[in-house]
Amino acid sequence: MSFRDHYLDLPFDLSHILFITTANTLDSIPAPLLDRMEVIRLSGYIDKEKVAIARKYLIPKSLERAGLPKGSVKYDTASLNAIADGYAREAGLRNFEKGLDKIHRKIARRSIEGNVKLPVDIKKENIADYLGKPVFLEDELAQPTKPGMATGLAWTEMGGAVLTIEAVANEGKEGFKLTGKLGEVMQESASIAYSYVRHIAGAQGVRGDFWERNLIHLHVPAGATPKDGPSAGITLASALLSLATGKKIQKSLAMTGELSLVGRVLPIGGLKEKVIAARRNKIKKVIYPQANQKDLEEIPDHVREGITFLPVSTMEDVMGMIF
Repeated sequence: MSFRDHYLDLPFDLSHILFITTANTLDSIPAPLLDRMEVIRLSGYIDKEKVAIARKYLIPKSLERAGLPKGSVKYDTASLNAIADGYAREAGLRNFEKGLDKIHRKIARRSIEGNVKLPVDIKKENIADYLGKPVFLEDELAQPTKPGMATGLAWTEMGGAVLTIEAVANEGKEGFKLTGKLGEVMQESASIAYSYVRHIAGAQGVRGDFWERNLIHLHVPAGATPKDGPSAGITLASALLSLATGKKIQKSLAMTGELSLVGRVLPIGGLKEKVIAARRNKIKKVIYPQANQKDLEEIPDHVREGITFLPVSTMEDVMGMIF
């Protein structure tokens, strides 16, 4: 009997059953199946939310797994923020929970050996004693450090992410090279950005023969991670313009928006996830498409807190804000 025949013989109608599924990305779901689904998107957490969830759920569960009594390990807010910022900067809580488990296992072992006495107070200063050196350091935050670098906001299957675009000019033969495992859409965005910047560069004080004398290499780091989507155009163009003019882009500024060939800034998706990523990376200013104003207004105030939002409609608007 085939699988299909078996289920046709069941004494109940499958059409009355509700199936709940989860996925990190919609791209791999077959279109006929996706068409029959109601999609609910869940955004990542900011540090404040991670700390609240840790106190209420993660810490009690982790203590139990380690065989430690309730209240035997105490955290202040600064220590939990240190875990979120230094070891678990992703959209979810998987690495945060792994960090708590690691701390509690070490405390349990040391308690049995008689090296510590319960309860233990965990402070920000001694987090590294349990978890080692932070995975994310302050000087590794996404920041342009020289001309040719621009910080962009992207949406990935794990939530929002911050990407630093890098561009260099190699003197010699004219050309344009792309690296960083970019998908077709992002490659097209890069090509448009290159053509646009080359077209307007003269008005920005760039020598007319700059492009003819240089091979321009544009790179998006984390090369093993696939990157695609129509939202990086203005970041790519800003990196190229910064390189050509020799001007460094402001620190603590990130951007998202697609670019048309004539310089219009087009709307993007996933703005909330990108704003959350900006908060995690201590970004102070976010450039975003004017057409996404309604999406911004729907983001809660506590997520937007501390960030200045700069709406733009054209690449000329962007150029007036980045340097």
